[in-house]
Amino acid sequence: MARPFHLAFPVHDLDAARAFYGCLLGCAEGRSSERWIDFDLFGHQIVAHLSPTARAAVHHNPVDGHDVPVPHFGVVLTMAEWQALAARLTQAGVAFGIAPHIRFRGQPGEQATMFFRDPSGNALEFKAFADDAMIFAT
Repeated sequence: MARPFHLAFPVHDLDAARAFYGCLLGCAEGRSSERWIDFDLFGHQIVAHLSPTARAAVHHNPVDGHDVPVPHFGVVLTMAEWQALAARLTQAGVAFGIAPHIRFRGQPGEQATMFFRDPSGNALEFKAFADDAMIFAT
């Protein structure tokens, strides 16, 4: 079994991060302090660290006809999890940078993907493959 990854990232408001990651994305909260919050992001440990002056990078690279924000992070979900999350985010009125869609249709690595930003401007991508054997397809 693969081990979970750990990612620490800056946020400018812990209450907004708690609402976004905890309530909207459904991440269980772990330990926290007045300066950081641990979240369980689909079995992975992410830590929102308070950094009031941090600003998210605004860079994009072209991928399959879209401007993909760099850097970004997220999780490869099952297709059912991805569809449920896309529906929940759409229902909540999340502003997508790249709306839920299928990328590389009919090619190796075909995937469902979506991009959006948290309240601090951190870019997230959630994706799913109909066939997980295609995750690292060339």
